[in-house]
This record gives sequence, C-alpha cells and structure tokens, in this order.
Amino acid sequence: MTITMHRASVPIFQRMLGNMTAWLDKAEAHAQAKRFDASVYMTARLAPDMLPLPKQVQIACDAAKFCVARLAGSEAPGFADDEKTLAELRERIRRTSDYLSSVPADRIDGTEDRDVVVPRRDTSITMKGEDYLRHFALPNFFFHVTTVYALLRHNGVELGKLDYLGAPR
Repeated sequence: MTITMHRASVPIFQRMLGNMTAWLDKAEAHAQAKRFDASVYMTARLAPDMLPLPKQVQIACDAAKFCVARLAGSEAPGFADDEKTLAELRERIRRTSDYLSSVPADRIDGTEDRDVVVPRRDTSITMKGEDYLRHFALPNFFFHVTTVYALLRHNGVELGKLDYLGAPR
C-alpha cells in the first residue's frame, strides 16, 4: 500500500498526542506518590530561555492541528493558551486529537504539490505540501513533543523509551 499524506500525518500526530496524555497521567501519579503538588510541572523548563511545559504542549498541539488544517485547506480551531493544570493540558490534547479525527482523509490526500503558506512573525513561508509535512510540520511537532518528554523525565517522572514510542500497533 502506498503511503498517503493523511497516513503520513494524522495517525502519527494522534499516536504521539496519546502518548503525551499518558505521560501527563504518569506525571500526576508521580506527584501524588511523592506527595507534592503537580502544579510544579507547570513551570518546568530545561533551560532558563526555554518555554515551560504548558507552552510545549500547546505548541505541539498547534503544530498538529495547523498542519492538518493547512494541508486540508481549512481553518484550524482556535484554542486559548490558558491551561493551568495537567488536566487542562490533557483536555487540549483531546480537543486537538478530536479535530484531527474530524478532517476527512480525502481532504489531506493528494496535497503533496499544494502550496502551503506558513505565517511567520513578519513574513510568511510558502512550500509544497509534502515538503511542509516532512521538513517543517513533523520536525516542529516532534521537537515540542520530545521537549515535553524531557521536561517530565528531568523532573523525576518514570518514563522510558517505550513510553515515548507507545505500545506497538
């Protein structure tokens, strides 16, 4: 079977979003087991100039939803960046995954050569759909997902490679 733009994007995003949800569950359990307030994670950073955990989750979710929306030629839903708890971050991930599920595969398939415009602060970047997916959207998504994993791991949450990869399917 030939890989399609949908198969190269939505299932990958959804799998990793599900994995992030499981990591946040483990973080909450870790805080309970060690008897500290899980809100501590909400200010976690790997370095002083890096964004904290909530922003990493928000950007990972945005990367997935904007990728799918841009490829489908539609508008992504807007989410306020106001999550203050792990439960609220899990809800954002769920809403992102629900949106991804709502976009029919045929809206994404065949977009390899579609021009995709990515707004930047003071300009925009235009690239073909396949290049956008492979060289911009997926790497950006995985950067922020990996940072979420590293932040939680750095803060003592017992996560390993199989938590990152998720259960075999």
